[in-house]
Amino acid sequence: MAKKKIKIGLIPKLIIAIILGILFGSYMPEGFNRVIVTCSSIFSTFLSFIIPLMIVAYVTMGIANLRSGAGKLLLITVALSYVSTLVAGSASYLVSSNLFPSFMSEGALDQIAQTADVSLESYFSLSIPPLLDTLSAVTLAFVLGLCLSNMRGKEIGDSLYHGMEDFSAIIDKVLHVVIIPLLPLYICGTFTNMTASGKTFAILGILWKVFLVVIAMHLIYICIQFIVAGAVSKKNPFALIRNQIPGYATAIGTQSSAATIPVNLECAKKDGILEEIRNFVVPLCANIHMAGSMITITACATAVCLMYQLPISLGTVVPFIMTLGIAMVASPGAPGGSIMTALPFLYMVFGTEAGDVNGPICAIMVALYITQDSFGTACNVSGDNAIGTIVNAIYQKFILKAPAASEE
Repeated sequence: MAKKKIKIGLIPKLIIAIILGILFGSYMPEGFNRVIVTCSSIFSTFLSFIIPLMIVAYVTMGIANLRSGAGKLLLITVALSYVSTLVAGSASYLVSSNLFPSFMSEGALDQIAQTADVSLESYFSLSIPPLLDTLSAVTLAFVLGLCLSNMRGKEIGDSLYHGMEDFSAIIDKVLHVVIIPLLPLYICGTFTNMTASGKTFAILGILWKVFLVVIAMHLIYICIQFIVAGAVSKKNPFALIRNQIPGYATAIGTQSSAATIPVNLECAKKDGILEEIRNFVVPLCANIHMAGSMITITACATAVCLMYQLPISLGTVVPFIMTLGIAMVASPGAPGGSIMTALPFLYMVFGTEAGDVNGPICAIMVALYITQDSFGTACNVSGDNAIGTIVNAIYQKFILKAPAASEE
């Protein structure tokens, strides 16, 4: 009888990586730690090369797949998803900027500042220039996605679409086979370096409080979304929240909006959402509605700025949120997909130097985000059904009763 393999999830692996990094940095000789840091540095360089390709692949396909005969419903759903994501990020910043400073004593911040320039050097580095810079990747993705969405099957055939579909599958394979499995090494190297330079314990003393606040914001935002959905649809919001529990729990376990779609469709059915609406809205919102992820990313970015005494304001955060709300469209249906998409845009908040995707600050962002990713995903998918409930109410009230409803 074959032995059943024990499968360890990504979050336990990252927790193990953090613990090992702290132990290595505390007790292992500098030569050993520099080997770990070198491996982490090489991975970081490869990640910088892959990120623009990920943007082209995922954002292009996300926009290209927004073709539907739903017309008005498509616009309504996309608008609701984008507005929800913007509101979530802005609220997260306002809460975080007012609450987090109370967690961060001057002594802890001074300790972090004193170790800012202390770090281990890698034995060697590789230069792998990205094929595109971030702005070029986003622009190309938007041009390809919008043109494929409007022209495919009308002015052009499906060859380019299928080519981009295959390219997206290749990037997805790289993500699952290389990026995600090696993330623990990346995080281990970061915490080895941080511990050896004296940063770790000052930072970890702050981050656990950040974690609790972010989860509380997720839960509060879910309740607000369903209260609004209940008011629009004239349904009991508490019943809607109760119906969503299986989808929320599944998302925590899978850490993937895409993997949660089948369960979320069942939740939508319990909410009384019509089949044609739930089959349209739930898969679409799984790719474009990222309110939970935005709450987490904004809160983490605010916490990191406060820890490293980087300037941050609503004026810098709002453009970041607006950009990320679009760039995260169809971010990978895998753990950490949103933060991977967000990495090249962090310079908008941190500045060019501190926002370097190869730097320690971005590595801390990845570590902090990943440990909360499952809760952010659960918030995302729960909000999908709140939006579905609103769209269903609009469809029944305004479109089904319209004379041209059959033509839509």
